[in-house]
Amino acid sequence: MNATHHSVVVTGIGATTPLGGDSASTWEGLVAGRSGVKPLEHDWAAELPVRIAATVAVEPSEILPRPLARKLDRSAQFALVAAREAWADAGYEGKAGENGLVDPDRLGAVIASGIGGVTTLLDQYDVLREKGVRRVSPHTVPMLMPNSPAANVGLDVGAQAGVHTPVSACASGAEAIGYAVEMIRTGRADVVVAGGTEAAIHPLPIAAFANMMALSKNERAPEEVSRPFDKARDGFVLGEGAGVVVLESAEHAARRGAKVYCEVLGQGLSADAHHITQPEPTGRGIAAALQNLLEATGLDPAELVHANAHATSTPQGDVGEIRALRKVLGADLDHVAISATKSMIGHLLGGAGGVETVATVLALHHRTAPPTINLDDLDEEVDADIVRGEARPLGEGRIAAINNSFGFGGHNVVLALRTV
Repeated sequence: MNATHHSVVVTGIGATTPLGGDSASTWEGLVAGRSGVKPLEHDWAAELPVRIAATVAVEPSEILPRPLARKLDRSAQFALVAAREAWADAGYEGKAGENGLVDPDRLGAVIASGIGGVTTLLDQYDVLREKGVRRVSPHTVPMLMPNSPAANVGLDVGAQAGVHTPVSACASGAEAIGYAVEMIRTGRADVVVAGGTEAAIHPLPIAAFANMMALSKNERAPEEVSRPFDKARDGFVLGEGAGVVVLESAEHAARRGAKVYCEVLGQGLSADAHHITQPEPTGRGIAAALQNLLEATGLDPAELVHANAHATSTPQGDVGEIRALRKVLGADLDHVAISATKSMIGHLLGGAGGVETVATVLALHHRTAPPTINLDDLDEEVDADIVRGEARPLGEGRIAAINNSFGFGGHNVVLALRTV
């Protein structure tokens, strides 16, 4: 790693998820092994092939002022809730330039979404068909555009160093955080608000995912359906929400006396070049991303004690991920406690990398790996130490963790974090 590059630390976290309306309640739910998957009670769900999802525990309308919420797609609402929590947690108030703690020209925002304002687009099309042209909301375009969450977070904090929206399906949130790290490391910014958001629990996405055989259709109780690494897994459960972190250069954080959760070492990236939706079965691309990460960051695999697996609960994907980890880490994988948090929160698509990075930050901060629930019968091909039953201590000293995120199109992102 280039010695002239700035070290990057996490100084704030925020989340709104199926387990809670903030990062603290989400973490409590993860450690307790509680599921956020529920039946869908909407009238529109009655005819769908899948009628469960992991909806947020706290509606953003309960947190955001109503005039503001009405001008935001649900994905942007989630992003703003999580970003405001992270911003305050980092010790900031109001916009940059007003608080005297960060120069707005040195503040960035990178908030990703895999799908963007799909609910706005579909709902306003219904308005167009049923009520006519004049009833379509004038806010439709700024609500539906994929960069809307990033733009609104950037406006909220006063970010002027750059506002960006990586879109790489279910790897989007993690890629956003990796991009933010590079903004700081290369000197473009001192502070970046980064993460991912998604709000796609709607009849069309559910029907489409179900028809492509991506969603689980088993008839267990909703809280038992998402079962990563279990022999009975048959697809993911759709979730929604957002996870955001405030990243700073270590120097900037030290100057203002900020608390530091951990260091973000960097990211490893690759592409499968295999299939638009199916994972490459040997895990070749995932292995390449992890190898790139180790080489770019200089991370010693002996320090690695925890992994938040992508593990969506699909038959091919879960096994391919473990094969890739074993290929690169070899015997070092034996001392890595692996958690599959999607067993509790479902798959948040573009928001997954953001929320699961928050979970990984807290796993290091509390030195605790959350459990993987619903793992009753471990697949024999999963040659790894999966945390089952209850949360597990991660030990003392300097330790590191990775967060894996992979997306349709063959996008692979692995983030590395380490205690300070």
